[in-house]
Amino acid sequence: MALQHARSGECIALQRGEDDIANFTSIALIKTDHMELIRLVLPKEKPMPEHWVEGEMTLLCLEGEIAFEAHGRTTILRPNELVYLAGGEPHAIRANQDAVALMTILLHPGDNSGGPTRRDTQDAPAK
Repeated sequence: MALQHARSGECIALQRGEDDIANFTSIALIKTDHMELIRLVLPKEKPMPEHWVEGEMTLLCLEGEIAFEAHGRTTILRPNELVYLAGGEPHAIRANQDAVALMTILLHPGDNSGGPTRRDTQDAPAK
């Protein structure tokens, strides 16, 4: 069964359920051609290893405490604090305390979203 995303104008509840931390229940709330909005549930013992996404992104801490690693440093996010990251930047996320966050990713950065794309220079043809 396909995941039902919110529709335009629909109210979205962001609080977590009682068993979300135990079950790592993250959910994509909205996905369009240009953005994805995800409610991340981050248990303290389950870090997200280093990865990257093509589009620009933001991470807003809703509850708990999050360590966001990018650009060779760690930024600590507490409730109502947000971090922005340019597209293609490697990053890792871990919860110092069980946490819930709202992540926004701009998709298709080449078509008016303004974000850069990550290019693997090793595979690029020589000039």
